[in-house]
Amino acid sequence: MAFSRLMLGTVQFGLEYGIANVSGKPSFDRVCEIVRTAYENGVTALDTAAAYGTSEEVVGAALERLGLKEAMTVVSKVPPIEATNDAEAETVIEQTLVRSLKRLRLERLAVCLLHREDDLRFLPVLEKMVGRGLIGGAGVSLDSDRYLTQAASVRFIQLPCNILDRRFEAFWPVALKNGIHLFSRSVYLQGLLLMPEEKIKPGLADVIPVRRGLAGIAHEEGYTLSELCMRYVLSNPAIGSVLTGVDTPEQLRENVRLAASGPLPADVLERVRSCVPDLPESLVRPALWKK
Repeated sequence: MAFSRLMLGTVQFGLEYGIANVSGKPSFDRVCEIVRTAYENGVTALDTAAAYGTSEEVVGAALERLGLKEAMTVVSKVPPIEATNDAEAETVIEQTLVRSLKRLRLERLAVCLLHREDDLRFLPVLEKMVGRGLIGGAGVSLDSDRYLTQAASVRFIQLPCNILDRRFEAFWPVALKNGIHLFSRSVYLQGLLLMPEEKIKPGLADVIPVRRGLAGIAHEEGYTLSELCMRYVLSNPAIGSVLTGVDTPEQLRENVRLAASGPLPADVLERVRSCVPDLPESLVRPALWKK
């Protein structure tokens, strides 16, 4: 199963998402422009979820309008599973998948992930859906490092990876050794890495001096901060697909341009690592940010 190096995130198609979002959800015509631009630039993998508001419906309608249902690889997620045993979970998962496929106007998902990491115990149940032809592969979306031991045998994993977050460093060699396909998200940490300093809320202000240090490295190397952030993630050989969400076709083209520059030189990568301290989880994990 092949996935493009860059992956288009679609949460913003169904929800007003991200602390740097000031424009809200894009129109359907804009969504179609974005998806068409992705395809034309080799970004043929899409990430969505049943919990992303109307994202699945919007993605399904866009793929149908553009005639790209067969050309794009779609990954979606099962929402938190409220079940006390495997039998109940199996019913919930199958019903959820059927509804997702209907919204996406697809007969089969390339991959389906458990959206809540606490549901990892139900992965064998989700894997049954491969045999039923509903999905091509199963995995989990991680948000913390609590389940890394159990995740070592999972085939597909989505997790955060960015220039500030060191929580998963011990997992990278495990993923490489075990042939796990990692979908990374949060390249720009929901916009926190790029938004104007004055817009950063007091609870996240500890990121500012680190950002300034990184901006200094970028300037000295002739990069923008966004290029440094993107190429840092691309420097990680364990990452199979780098997931980014955009609001406009222009943003997508810019991500494609940045990605084309490839990994950072080794000396720059070392400077970055020396610049970034071990930051608290409350700063690098959006789920813990005070709303």
